[in-house]
Formats: sequence, C-alpha cells, structure tokens
Amino acid sequence: MAVSLREYRARIRSVESTKKITRAMELIAASRIIKAQQRAQQAAPYARELTRAVSALVTYSNTDHPLTTEPEDPKRAAILIVTSDRGLAGAYSSSVLKEGERLAERLRGEGKEVVTYLTGRKGEAYFRFRGREIADSWSGFSDQPRYENAKQVGEALIGAFTADEGEPEQVDEVHLVYTQFRSMLVQEPHAVRMLPLEIVESDERPERDEVLPLYEFEPSPQEVLDALLPKYVQSRIFYALLQASASELAARQKAMKSATDNAEELIKKYTRIANQARQAGITQEISEIVGGVNALADANAAGD
Repeated sequence: MAVSLREYRARIRSVESTKKITRAMELIAASRIIKAQQRAQQAAPYARELTRAVSALVTYSNTDHPLTTEPEDPKRAAILIVTSDRGLAGAYSSSVLKEGERLAERLRGEGKEVVTYLTGRKGEAYFRFRGREIADSWSGFSDQPRYENAKQVGEALIGAFTADEGEPEQVDEVHLVYTQFRSMLVQEPHAVRMLPLEIVESDERPERDEVLPLYEFEPSPQEVLDALLPKYVQSRIFYALLQASASELAARQKAMKSATDNAEELIKKYTRIANQARQAGITQEISEIVGGVNALADANAAGD
C-alpha cells in the first residue's frame, strides 16, 4: 500500500508541473491576443479602401489585365493554406487543413489540378507526412506576421499566376484558406478565391441627388493596375495572416485553459485516491496491532 501511495504522490507532482506550464501558456496567449486582434482591426480599413480603389479602377477603366481576366479553360488551381508554426492550439490547424482538403476535392471534381502552397510548420508536417507535393512553403511568422511576409507570399503566387502557359509553376486560379477571427470563442475556417480578381459591381441605382464619381487615371489605367493589383493581393494575404494569428492565439488560450482545468481535476482525483490509500494503510496497521495484542493476550491467558 505504501508503494501505491508513493506512486500517487509522484503523479500529483507531475500533474502539478504540467498545470504550471499550461497556465503559463494560457496567460501568454491571453496577453498576445489583444495586440493581435488590434493589428487585424487596424489593417481592415486599409484593405477595405484598397478594395474600393481596385473595384473603381476595374469598373471604370475598361482595361483588361492578367490579374482580372478569367481564363477560358482553367486547368490548374493554387491553394494557399495558412496554418500555425506551433501546436497546443486545439483543433486550429486541423480545421483549416480540413477546409483546404474540401476545397481541393471540389476543384479536382471540376477537373483542375491542385497546386498547394503553405504557411506554417503544421501544414508542412501534415503534407510531408502523407507524402504529398508542396509547391512552396513559408514558416516562422504565424504568431506575429509582418507585411514583408505577406509580400513574399504574394509575389510567389502572382508570379505563378502570371507565368506563361506551359511553365511548371503556372496556375490559372489562386485560392486562399485561412481561419477568420469572429470572437474569442468562435474562429471559422474560410476559403476565398483571390485570382483572378472577382470585382462585384453593384446593381443598385443611385439616388436622385447622388452624383456619380468621375475618375481620371494618371499615367494610364494599365500602369495604375500594374502597380495597384499586386498591393491588393498582398494586403489580402496580410489581412488573412493577421486574422489567422488572432485565431491561433485564441484557440491556444482556450486549449490551455481546458488543459489547466483538466489538470486541476486530475490533482483532485489523485489526492482523493492517495488519501484513501493512506487511510487504508493506517486502518490495516491498526488492525494488525490490535490483532497482535489480542493474540499476545490469548497466549498469556493460555499460559496461566
């Protein structure tokens, strides 16, 4: 019984050490998520205004551009999946990977070849473990992405989209799969097509007193598109990275809180079992002492 008691005490110490680690990771994630959420909110106005500028440019210029032209027969589609560099974030990476798998299956059903691009070590490990081909991958910035990271990813995707037909890296479509931050409790995997750009024109008629905007392009619509569209793609990728960063931290905080609560329950359970084992050992020792005293008394009475 004493050996069993020592085992339970060792387990309690082990779980207490784990609890300290999970509690520390929970607090770190909680301290970082506020800043990550603020960065995502601050990037939203720029992305929104840039989208308006691109929409106006495409709508009023009547200029065909490679990034806005629909291919007649798309054969290859690239998918950029945004995952995390580290684990211990619950189902964060697995959820976005499942969304990427569903999108890839749908594209293959349309007769398109799927080319995979990844950000985050978890996505790289997932595909390499299964022996699947990866066109390119980036890692090391899932917690705190910078615009330079989005620019590097965007340049690679734009280069593949604008490559000449027949080149190995050439693709006809580019899709983005990331986790959208809704709230501290809700983070949803989201898939969107980035290239060719889908500019939705409004069918609503203007008000009677509303004046339609007039646009003048300098030096030319083509050159403005050449400069603006890459920034538009990079800003969308950067916004997706910021959303994914906030989602990852929220998922990690939630997972670490759950792990801390489970550790507390285990400590209570092992403490109760250890107390029961200790009480059982004491009871057995008392019974042995009482039995020995009774046996000695019986022996003395028989001798008399």
